[in-house]
Amino acid sequence: MWKPAPEFFERVVDLAGVPAERIAYVGDRVDNDVTPAIAAGMTGVHIRRGPWGYLQGPPAEAIRISSLDELPQVLA
Repeated sequence: MWKPAPEFFERVVDLAGVPAERIAYVGDRVDNDVTPAIAAGMTGVHIRRGPWGYLQGPPAEAIRISSLDELPQVLA
């Protein structure tokens, strides 16, 4: 299974052992990371790094960060 297949994100939830709504999935690609994570019930976090991080805009329900250092604060 590969991103953005729903089965990939279901497997993430299974392996994490917590409900999807307790998982923050961070990625630079909206189409491959953020949107499918949100569809799976996770918190989608769009990180602005690399070319994809700037070429794609996240959906309104996503959290947007520029550095992983910001993650604890935005999830608090």
